[in-house]
Amino acid sequence: MQEEEFQSGKIYCANCFHCKLLPGSEGGILRIRCTAGKWKKKLEQEKVYRLCTIMRRFRDECEYYEDMGESTEFIRELRKSTNNEDSSTKSS
Repeated sequence: MQEEEFQSGKIYCANCFHCKLLPGSEGGILRIRCTAGKWKKKLEQEKVYRLCTIMRRFRDECEYYEDMGESTEFIRELRKSTNNEDSSTKSS
């Protein structure tokens, strides 16, 4: 993800303390949930997203948002670490 893609003043879900990895994600696809319960389907069921989606997803505001650091740097490092994990699992 390039820096110019970031929107200043926006809240990135991946940079929130409540954004958590689901254990035992299927087929090697990392799934993420919001422990604050902000992601709901129409029938009030919890919605989960793929990690690649969450790294791009942002909101204008969220009452539960607790940042994990400066957004651009945090997302950049998250992307690097997931790319390294992907390449190591493919070579195994």
